Amino acid sequence: MENKNLAIIIASACIGVCIVISSIIFAFSISSLSENQRTVQVKGLSEREVAANSVIWPIVYKDAGNELSSLYGSIESKNLIIKNFLVENGISESEISVAAPNVKDRSAEMYGPEKAEFRFYATAILTVSTDKVDLVRSLITKISSIGRNNISFSSDEYQNQIEYNYTKLNDIKNEMVEEATKNARATAQKFADDSESSLGKIKTASQGQFTIYNRDNYTPYIKIVRVVSSVEYFIKD
Repeated sequence: MENKNLAIIIASACIGVCIVISSIIFAFSISSLSENQRTVQVKGLSEREVAANSVIWPIVYKDAGNELSSLYGSIESKNLIIKNFLVENGISESEISVAAPNVKDRSAEMYGPEKAEFRFYATAILTVSTDKVDLVRSLITKISSIGRNNISFSSDEYQNQIEYNYTKLNDIKNEMVEEATKNARATAQKFADDSESSLGKIKTASQGQFTIYNRDNYTPYIKIVRVVSSVEYFIKD
C-alpha cells in the first residue's frame, strides 16, 4: 500500500514538473512571437527627371473646294510639299506617314449652311514618328514658313496634339527600385531610433507601379519618372 502511494506521489510530482516546464516554454514562445510581430510599415520614393526620347507629331491642315478631283489633287500636292520640307530638314521618309483625308460634303449635311463658299472641306494629317525630339521641336516653329504655299495648318488644343514619350524605363528601373528601398529603410531606421528600438529584417515588401508624366504643362518633352516601394520591417527592443 505504501509503495502504491509513493508511486502516485512520484507520478504527480513528475506531472507537476512537466506542467511547469511546459508553461515556461509556452510563455517564452509567446514572448518571442510577440517580439517578432512588432513591425513598422514605411514607403520609399524614387523620382527621376528625364528627357523624352521619342515624339509623335501630327501635322494637320485644312483644304476646301467644289470639285472632289481638284480637292484630292490639291491635297496630294500639299502633302508632297510638307514631306519635302521634312526630309530636307532631317526627317527620313520612313518616319513620315500620311493618313487618308477626312472629306465632308456640306451640301449633304442636314444642318449645314445654305450657301457655303465651298461644297467640300477636307482635313489632312501627316504624322512624324521619330526619336529626333530636338529636331522636331525646332521644325515645329519652322514649318509655318511653307504656309505661303496656301497650306492652312490647324492647331487643335485637344485633338492631334504632339506626344512626347520616354521609352527607356528599363535603363533606370533597377537603380530607382534600389533607391526607393534605401529611402524606405532610412525612414524605418529613423522610426526605430526614435522609439529606442533596433531595426530587424524585412517582413514584406511590394513595389508600386512606375508612373511617367510631364514635368509641367509648358515642357511636355521633360518627364518625371516615379516609383514608390512599400516595405514592412520587424522592430526589436
